[in-house]
Amino acid sequence: MQFIISPIAFVSNSRIDIEDDQWGSIISIIELEENINIAAIKGINEFSHLEIIFYFNKVSDDKIQYEARHPRNNTEYPEVGIFAQRGKNRPNKLGATIVELLEVKDNQIIVKGLDAIDGTPIIDIKPVMKEFLPNGEVRQPTWAVSLMERYWEE
Repeated sequence: MQFIISPIAFVSNSRIDIEDDQWGSIISIIELEENINIAAIKGINEFSHLEIIFYFNKVSDDKIQYEARHPRNNTEYPEVGIFAQRGKNRPNKLGATIVELLEVKDNQIIVKGLDAIDGTPIIDIKPVMKEFLPNGEVRQPTWAVSLMERYWEE
């Protein structure tokens, strides 16, 4: 089965290189495509955070990971499959991040903390509602805590 998904928006920000860390201070403008009616974002400014689903368009098909590997190729971390990590070399090249909503101006949504580089296609935008967040304690391995130590640094 195949299907087609078209971008609804594109990212504009200062990050042009694919880097792993220091996304916390990145301010991005998400600009809706011309074919998306501005009414689609009516009321979005009532939310403090949004979940952004985007497409890793800079990942070439030959870089897709199907085997287990050390996250960030760091042998101090255990080998884990792509679905046990959040790396960009995923079979469908989809990323998802919860960001802080700063402002809405016409067809632009300004956010903080989006870990997508300039020009990244946006697939979907969803408001973050407390009721969709995990109910209870979130569990993760110690290697994941180590990997994320500098990710959101400003």
